[in-house]
Amino acid sequence: MPDINRYCFALDLKNDPALIKAYEAYHQQVWPEIIASIKDAGITRLEIFRYANRLMMLMEVDESYNPERKAAMDAENEKVQEWETLMWKYQQALPGTKPGEKWVSMDRIFEL
Repeated sequence: MPDINRYCFALDLKNDPALIKAYEAYHQQVWPEIIASIKDAGITRLEIFRYANRLMMLMEVDESYNPERKAAMDAENEKVQEWETLMWKYQQALPGTKPGEKWVSMDRIFEL
């Protein structure tokens, strides 16, 4: 069985129940162009979990996935940029992140 490459990221939402509800509603009907961009980048599975206003994203990728390539693809995709701008109305950076940094990679500290 091939190795599955997994990534885990964290991000916060603005701590406002109405904004959180709206953010979740968008994620019940993600735009088809966004789904296509995710798949085209070699992401085979993507899940987002929420506790209060903290988000955790788990991503599984195939051998074609490259983070720099994904970032370049996103920068050139007008619909992805529109989605990211819209989502930023609901999101906020984690404490201690660099300016402009959104989803932050988490380090695995245990595996069974």
